Amino acid sequence: MSAYFDHAATTPLRGEARDAMEPWLGDRFGNPSGAHSVARAARGALDEARDVIAAVLGTAPGDVVFTAGGTEAANLAVLGRAHAAPGAVVVSAIEHHAVLNAALAAERYGLGEARVVPVGKDGLVDLEALARALDKSVSLVSVQLVNNEVGTLQPLAAVARLVRRRAPGAVVHTDAVQAVPWYDIADLGAGADMVSISAHKFGGPQGTGALAFRRKISLEPLIFGGPQERERRAGTHNVAGVVGMAAALRATVEEMEVVARRVKALRDTLCAGLLGAIPGAHETAPGQEKAPGYCHLVIEGIESEALLMVLDGFGVAASAGSACASGAMEPSHVLTAMGYSEREAMGALRLTLGHTTSAQDVDKGLREVPLAVQALRSGGLASEQAGSR
Repeated sequence: MSAYFDHAATTPLRGEARDAMEPWLGDRFGNPSGAHSVARAARGALDEARDVIAAVLGTAPGDVVFTAGGTEAANLAVLGRAHAAPGAVVVSAIEHHAVLNAALAAERYGLGEARVVPVGKDGLVDLEALARALDKSVSLVSVQLVNNEVGTLQPLAAVARLVRRRAPGAVVHTDAVQAVPWYDIADLGAGADMVSISAHKFGGPQGTGALAFRRKISLEPLIFGGPQERERRAGTHNVAGVVGMAAALRATVEEMEVVARRVKALRDTLCAGLLGAIPGAHETAPGQEKAPGYCHLVIEGIESEALLMVLDGFGVAASAGSACASGAMEPSHVLTAMGYSEREAMGALRLTLGHTTSAQDVDKGLREVPLAVQALRSGGLASEQAGSR
């Protein structure tokens, strides 16, 4: 039996999403930009999906732009805004690289200075530093709702209030990719003018996402061609992906309260058990509110890469941090921004749970993770041990 603890990287496809997508992978194949009945059927499916997503994100259907995922949605928010309204781009130091690198690209393109705001050891954006970074030259502020590595819930409402007061011409964007499975985005993300999401983080298909607008915003497209998405994102729609995303989102919201409570209890059991069983293991940002699915540790004397290989052999799928950084062999920018040394950051272990996580998974994690750490610390032939399990 294997245990999957990498839901922050991608979640299993929900049955509701698969069922919604199946017709659009077969007999239904129309291009929604056409005028005939086959095309109109596809356009109708898009419209229904747009209604669902808009309701969940707290905006109007016409203000939802479909993208090829969370990275494109974040790029469109940051670079699209920078092209339309050049000015400083302010981001937190622990943003996903889809936001951080887009802000740095805006600076390279001469569209405005990239201002990176520090965070504390608690994994939260420093509001005093943010206030100092804000002025009338700021065009965009981007602060994620839930950090994709350590899971901390960011003070987005306080961020939005600061921006309105000190940089009234700025637009607030939040990367809500990791928040969708756990929180009411329409409520918790109400301070944001733009919200980006990614379907495969909540049981939808990979390669599908959206950027939602809460008010009229000047934005330049990044992809040019036809007039799709009200000329904000050209290209033939991924109808199957969009309807799958909407179906997964509907199912996620319907069961969110029950799933979040169950998963949080499992996460707490896993975290407490590992901290008690592994000497030199420390929870990052202890005491802070984190999304229910996040258990993030730093383990002394262990390198993440080696630990993950051993765990994989033991039947435990986990990660060190962002899936986009896997294999980079560099310390996490999130942990170093939080004040961890590079050596400490190289011992990170991210265990993320989701709606399919079971008590049996947690039991396996509690059994195998301490054994893997012990094997590495003892210098034993961990690969042989893994192969015998």
